[in-house]
Amino acid sequence: MKPLDEFPAPPMPPPPFPSLSAPVWASAFRPFYLLGALYAPLLMVVWAGAYLGAWDVPVSAATPLALWHGHEMLFGFAAAIITGIVLTALPSWAGTPEIRGGRLALLVALWLAGRLACWATPWLPPLLVTVADSLLFPALFVLLAPQLWRAANPLYLLLLPILAALSGANLAYHAGIAAADPALGGLGLRAGVYAVIVLYVLKGGLLTPIFTGNALREKGRGDQAPFRAGLDAAAVVVVVVLAVLDLAAVPAHWTGAAAFACASIHAWRVTRWQGWRVADVPLVLVMHLGFAWLIFAFALKAAAELAGVVAEAAWLHAFTVGSLGMMMVGLMVRVSLRHTGRPLALPHAMRFAALLLFAAALVRLAVTVHELGAWAVAIAALLWSVAFVLYLARFGTILVGPSVPRARAKQHV
Repeated sequence: MKPLDEFPAPPMPPPPFPSLSAPVWASAFRPFYLLGALYAPLLMVVWAGAYLGAWDVPVSAATPLALWHGHEMLFGFAAAIITGIVLTALPSWAGTPEIRGGRLALLVALWLAGRLACWATPWLPPLLVTVADSLLFPALFVLLAPQLWRAANPLYLLLLPILAALSGANLAYHAGIAAADPALGGLGLRAGVYAVIVLYVLKGGLLTPIFTGNALREKGRGDQAPFRAGLDAAAVVVVVVLAVLDLAAVPAHWTGAAAFACASIHAWRVTRWQGWRVADVPLVLVMHLGFAWLIFAFALKAAAELAGVVAEAAWLHAFTVGSLGMMMVGLMVRVSLRHTGRPLALPHAMRFAALLLFAAALVRLAVTVHELGAWAVAIAALLWSVAFVLYLARFGTILVGPSVPRARAKQHV
C-alpha cells in the first residue's frame, strides 16, 4: 500500500460557483489547516490572558474557564486539524471521492458557526449555541458514511463510531453547561479526548510505520516492520477499555491497571517500528516523538491511579500538548508539502516549531507535577502558540495558493 502523500489528487470537476474554484477549496487540508493554525494562537492567548487575570473570556457564569478552554482546544482547534487530516487521507487510502468545492465550504461554515456560537455564549440561547456547535461531526458522518460503506476495506468504517463518539461527547459537554453541571461537562470533554486517542492509535498507527518503512528503504536500512493484526487490534481495544473504566469512575486500581496495559502494549507496538533508525528524517521522527508522548501519557495515568505520585491531569497534558501536538504538526507539514507538489523536506522553521512544541509539553507537564506558578503556564502557552505561528508564516500562502507541478518540484530536490 502506498502512503497518503504519494497519491495524486483526483481531477477536480468545475464548481458551480467560480469562487469555489480557488485553490483553498481544492482539498480539505487547505482551509482546515489554515483555520486551525489561525485559531490555535488566538485561543491560547485569550485563554492565557484570562488565566492570568488580565481579561475575561465571553462565557456564561456557569462555565468554568478550564472547561471553555478544553472545549475550544478539542472541538475547535483539534477538530479543524483532524477534519483536514481525515478528509485528505481518505481519497488516497480508502478510494473515496474527495470532498471539495461547495461541500467543503459547507463544512468550513459549520466549523465557523460553532466557534462564533461558543464565543457569543453570553448573548445567545443555550440551545442555539448547542445546535450551532454540534453540526460538524454529524455532517461529516452523513457525508462519509455512504462512501466508507462502499470502500473495499471495511476497517475504514471504524471512523464512523469515532465521529459518533465525538458528536456525543460534544453534546454531553453542552448538556453539562446548560445544566450548570461542570462534572458532566468535564466528562464530555474527557470522552472526546478518548475518541481522539482511538483515532490517533488507528490512523497514526497506520501512517507512522508506513512512512518509517519508506524512509528505511530510501536510506538502505531495511524495510517496514510487518503489521500484526492482533497487536494492532489490542492497541485499540485496550484504549477503549481504559476509556470505559475511566468514564464510569470505577475504583482507581482498575483504571490504573488498564492504563498500565495501554502503556505496555503501545510501547511494544511502537518499538517494533524502529523509529530510532530514522532519527535523521525529521518528518518521520516527529511522528515517533508523538507516540513516545502517548506512551508516557498512559504511564502517567497509571502512576496517578495506582500510586498517586503525580496529579491525574498530568496524563491529559502529556497527550494533548505533547503527543497530539507533535503528530498534528508532523502531518500538517507533510501533507502541506506533498499535496501542493513540493518536496518532502522539513523546513528549518518547522524544526524549530517541533522543538517549541516539545518544550511546551515539558513545561506544561512540570506545571502539573510540581505545581509551578501561573508564569510557567504562560510560558507553555507562549511556546505552543509560537509553533503554530511559525506554521502559518511558512505555509499560509502555500495553503491558499496553487500547487506546484510535481515535475517542477522534483527539480528542486
